[in-house]
Amino acid sequence: MEKTINSKLIHEGRNFSFLQDEVELPSGRRTYRNVIRHPGAVAIVPVLPDGRIVLVRQYRYAAGKMLLELPAGTLEPGEAIEDCVRRELVEETGYEAGEVKRILSCFMAPGYSSEVIHFYVARNLKDVGSAPEPDEEISVEAMELSEVLKLIEENVIEDAKTMVGILTMNTPT
Repeated sequence: MEKTINSKLIHEGRNFSFLQDEVELPSGRRTYRNVIRHPGAVAIVPVLPDGRIVLVRQYRYAAGKMLLELPAGTLEPGEAIEDCVRRELVEETGYEAGEVKRILSCFMAPGYSSEVIHFYVARNLKDVGSAPEPDEEISVEAMELSEVLKLIEENVIEDAKTMVGILTMNTPT
């Protein structure tokens, strides 16, 4: 196991911190690790009563293009995971869930980030009107599961959290 010798904050952002840590390896050798400290996030698989999946399309600056994704968002300080699921679902899609069920939690990029994303399925959806963040321009689309799976297979859907959520949505907790 690696032991942290010291940690230097390089940048404090709105949703994460970027650190450069000096670590000691089990061999005694010292090296550096660049790390993004992230508070965690949620991703939701919203299922309409007719079985269609609700997705969001938005421009992702880092990817340089529009991506079709599951609704998702970052946990606020002290926020319960299920509260974040319900908040993000309404903000991004305009749907309120009558039922949410945990699928799984996993690291998205453990080589450089502490982010854990918590996946949930949302059912018994009720349209209450969306309220996106001021910096989000999102369009909502509903598709048959077979169509979403085809878009994943054809690599039209390129977002890893969407792939994980869709491919594990029927996994029992």
